[in-house]
Amino acid sequence: MSTHIQLIDTHCHLDFERMGEIDTVLSTSLRANVSAFVIPSVNHTNWQRVLTLSLQYPSIYCALGIHPYFIESDNYLEQLESVATLNRSNIVAIGEIGLDGTIECPMTTQLEVLKPQLALAKKLNLPVICHAHKAYDVLLKQLRLYQLSRGGVIHGFSGSLVQAREFLKLGFYLGVGGVITYERAQKTRQVFSQLPLASLLLETDSPDMPLSGQQGLVNHPKNIPLIASELALLLQRPVADVERITSENARRLFEIV
Repeated sequence: MSTHIQLIDTHCHLDFERMGEIDTVLSTSLRANVSAFVIPSVNHTNWQRVLTLSLQYPSIYCALGIHPYFIESDNYLEQLESVATLNRSNIVAIGEIGLDGTIECPMTTQLEVLKPQLALAKKLNLPVICHAHKAYDVLLKQLRLYQLSRGGVIHGFSGSLVQAREFLKLGFYLGVGGVITYERAQKTRQVFSQLPLASLLLETDSPDMPLSGQQGLVNHPKNIPLIASELALLLQRPVADVERITSENARRLFEIV
């Protein structure tokens, strides 16, 4: 690992209780050279929590949004617009938002929640952090309609090479996580091996999505170097290149200094 490159976990839920004490998480991550963290919220229940963490810790950046898993009867969409507008200088994205083709919530309902959030990102000139499990084509259609000038990231990408290239055409980055450490994830590994490093970000999705060999354990930002090493093997590039370029990508997308 290149000790001079400061790595960024572009997607981690450090506010979740399973992560444990935040100071310990940050100090352990720093020892692994991971020095900046983007925490997306999931709905109105944790907007204030992620905002507070980002104001309390200079290394933490946050996003506000409504995740499809956490859609409720009242999604506080007007409050989201108000809180995000008020805290525009304290947030780096609208997220985690998106679509999921595997949950019981109807796609029509998910779209009703997604569309105002894409409009909000456009209005505030912010990128988006998108969840899109088994709903890539439906999401692509919406992103083409909204044409976000700052783009965003497709978190935990596991779609096809054709879909990947369509997102890249729209100026989006793709999030690379622990799934590439699994031998069985051949399709996803194959896709990432054919994508430009200039379009990729590193993420853990902590505390979820543990790496191969860590099943059942709480995932942690300290695993970012392991994901970088695996990506370097897939791309046949030096690890230092992967670390440097993905960090530059993250700083550019989220305007992290």
